[in-house]
Amino acid sequence: MSHFSQIKTKILNIECLQEALSDLGIGWKAGASQVRGYQGQTCTSELIIEQNNGYDIGFKWNGKEYVLVTDLQYWQQNLTVECFLRKVTQLYACKSILKETSKAGFQVVEQKNNADGSIRLVVERWSS
Repeated sequence: MSHFSQIKTKILNIECLQEALSDLGIGWKAGASQVRGYQGQTCTSELIIEQNNGYDIGFKWNGKEYVLVTDLQYWQQNLTVECFLRKVTQLYACKSILKETSKAGFQVVEQKNNADGSIRLVVERWSS
């Protein structure tokens, strides 16, 4: 029986996920690799976050979105799983918005991290 938990996300773009993790100071490895779990169990994921305890966190494509894959019993991050995913998802959303608005010809006018943890993002596009 597998000890791996799979937690749904709304993450669709691996590059934006990588940027978000990097901005949060979280080290990661890209490419299909094995997430290490309980008693040597493994699970293939497209992005791996190695933990010092030998049990990894992965993001695995399920055909629709990336799911977080890990053995929750060996979670070794400074934040709870929920807080970790909330921070990653928030920054991922910001990166996705910046990428898509840039494609549409918008430029960032203001990006501010507010005291309440929210991000204020203002973009504009000039037209003739």
